[in-house]
Amino acid sequence: MPQVSRTRFAPSPTGRLHLGNVRTALFNFLLARASGGDFLLRIEDTDAERSDPAAERLILEDLRWLGLEWDEGPVAGGRSGPYRQSERAAVYGEYAQRLIESGQAYPCWRTDAELKAFRRARMAAGRPPVYDRQWAQLPEEEIRRRAAAGQAPVLRFRTPETGRLEFDDSIRGPQVFGLAEIGDFVIRRSDGTPSFFFSNALDDALMEMTDVLRGEDHLSNTPRQILLLKALDLPVPRYGHLPLLMGEQGAPLSKRRGSAGMAEFRDAGLLPEAVTNYATRLGHALESVEQMDFGGLAAHFCLGKIGKAPARYDPIQLEHWQSLAVQAASDARIAEWAGEAAFDQVPAELRQRFLDWVRPNVHRPADVAGWAAILFGSGPEFTPEIEAELAATGPAFFRAALEGLAAGEHSLAAISGAVKASVGAKGRALFRPLRLALTGAEAGPELAPMLELLPEETVRVRLARWA
Repeated sequence: MPQVSRTRFAPSPTGRLHLGNVRTALFNFLLARASGGDFLLRIEDTDAERSDPAAERLILEDLRWLGLEWDEGPVAGGRSGPYRQSERAAVYGEYAQRLIESGQAYPCWRTDAELKAFRRARMAAGRPPVYDRQWAQLPEEEIRRRAAAGQAPVLRFRTPETGRLEFDDSIRGPQVFGLAEIGDFVIRRSDGTPSFFFSNALDDALMEMTDVLRGEDHLSNTPRQILLLKALDLPVPRYGHLPLLMGEQGAPLSKRRGSAGMAEFRDAGLLPEAVTNYATRLGHALESVEQMDFGGLAAHFCLGKIGKAPARYDPIQLEHWQSLAVQAASDARIAEWAGEAAFDQVPAELRQRFLDWVRPNVHRPADVAGWAAILFGSGPEFTPEIEAELAATGPAFFRAALEGLAAGEHSLAAISGAVKASVGAKGRALFRPLRLALTGAEAGPELAPMLELLPEETVRVRLARWA
């Protein structure tokens, strides 16, 4: 029986989610669901300058839109709260004090300017810019002088100076880091707030995470966090680092680069199941090419199927999954998605037939309204290029089409048969002019059922324009 996984998504509330964030959340969600475990949401908002309560609300809104409901977290509550790091200061203070008392953390009074100068000197000498503990013990007189001047120290973790740290990454395999290259890192800033290394690792342990899936840009953080948890005698989760998700231009997706977020996807009319089916396959091999619900995606999800190479966002593939999502959606869902106004011009008795006809060729809500207008509203609009093409087709073509219509059979077979018999047109040369004359569009839903939807007089008027 597979081990039950308890996972989390821990965004910083500094902007809306983009597809890279969503993939990370989704993989953690599916890993938990696949084993019957829990998925938690934690808001990492210790950076007061950049954190925005409005951004937190939007993140929750995006996750709900996608269907990624959390078992514990803000609003939902749970046994591991609070779930905003800004509300966990007492927890961080308690565990920082434990490290101080055990001698595994110490105050460092080196200023930012002094630290930068130190790093430059080390690098100029061809040495790694690893902290050297020179200021681990300052004379009391110097400490008092700096404190009187308003300077506050940071708190550094005392990293072992020799040896190595090894762990098995659940995606990338065995990892080895030399401790001498890590150095003593900051776990509490001079303003008293915890560093990412500290709060993130501590919360994962205290919230009993079994697995942490996150971007490979966090790989260098992991040995520091493992050292912290071992020093505190806390459980260490299994870490797995996902390859980065690259944009169309080859750069990693990020908020700072303005990567499209879920708001843009939703405003563009994408269905959430299109996004989740596509995101599950970004860097994760899935044999099935069918659209699946979360139960199906979870059943097929496997850490061993996640590749190590960067994945790339492909809008064409996303459109493919959007098409499948539209086809799989219920009639009620499509009506909600398109909006009732899209059907205002459709006769009530023809609504179901119209929906069945248009569904295979719509990708966005506006497409539904557009085809309703073409059939039952203002009719087709012709570009100059299409007008020229229809004129070049010649009146004889359309007179023959009208004769086929007048024969009493309101069908594509009757109209196309008359044209073929009269002017010899067939294939593309037969059906393209008919589609252009009737819809003004070069592509679209099938012509035969469209003619059954259109009143005979409407068909006659549209054909007669070019006869």
